Amino acid sequence: MKTENLGYSQSDIEKAVSILRLGGLVAIPTETVYGLAADATNDEAVSKIFKAKGRPAFNPLIIHVKNIKMAQQYVQWNEAAEILTKKFWPGPLTIVLPSTKNSQIAETARANLPSVAIRMPSHPVALEILRQFNRPLAAPSANLSGKISSTSIDHVLKNLNQKIDAIVDGGNSTVGVESTIVTLTRVPTILRTGFITPEAVSNALGAKIANYDNEGPIIAPGQLKSHYAPKAKLRLDAIDWKQGEKKLGFGDVECDMNLSKGKSLTEAAQNLFNFLHILDSSNPRTISVSPIPNEGIGLAINDRLKRASIQE
Repeated sequence: MKTENLGYSQSDIEKAVSILRLGGLVAIPTETVYGLAADATNDEAVSKIFKAKGRPAFNPLIIHVKNIKMAQQYVQWNEAAEILTKKFWPGPLTIVLPSTKNSQIAETARANLPSVAIRMPSHPVALEILRQFNRPLAAPSANLSGKISSTSIDHVLKNLNQKIDAIVDGGNSTVGVESTIVTLTRVPTILRTGFITPEAVSNALGAKIANYDNEGPIIAPGQLKSHYAPKAKLRLDAIDWKQGEKKLGFGDVECDMNLSKGKSLTEAAQNLFNFLHILDSSNPRTISVSPIPNEGIGLAINDRLKRASIQE
């Protein structure tokens, strides 16, 4: 299969939408990371995502919609969903809600769960594709399962060239880490940290929220213990060098690449996956990573690094 490299002109977007309508796979830009999109109502198309990524069938996909009205067709809406989506959509927040009784979301995309993980991205190219397609898109990160996520078309092509039909180049991802996921099927609970912090979600709802026990079953994307992993081993919270290592720094440290010399966690998140790709491409045995403050979006950075450090 030849992977067609598309831009973001109107004719390119129309071509991407045509491929999606035929049940094909298209990598699309979002503000978080690039997503591997397929028609979420087409079981055969969704199955192609799992095959291309090598993704386990028990790991559900995030469903992307063009607006709140579309989301309400596929999930059972509630007051908490109304509050959070009005505040954070479009944007990097995924909510998990019970599926509607006659939802057309493919069971494969839901991993046969009774719930759906759903979000409205803010990237203008993704939104235009969704508007023209006028159906929801299943779109997990556009990378091989368990490997470093893609924040540019170069990353996508390194992973999925000749495995997917097309890629739409919308520039580098501005957030750089996957969306925050919160389940609203019970007591509001954070399932995955992201740019939107647990504190922001809690403040919006006016109530405390829980954090999911990682020992529980997989009920949303991004919960696998080993995820986002480079080929090299990761050594976290490193404050010294070891011979032969590549060092990924943060703040005023001597290193090979620095996530943010000015200690900006937002900048660090934007750079995280790209710098891991670059350092890993030189085939080191180990990449050491400076300590990252465990606050704000630093919670998401540390979550990704912890999962990336687990070798399976």
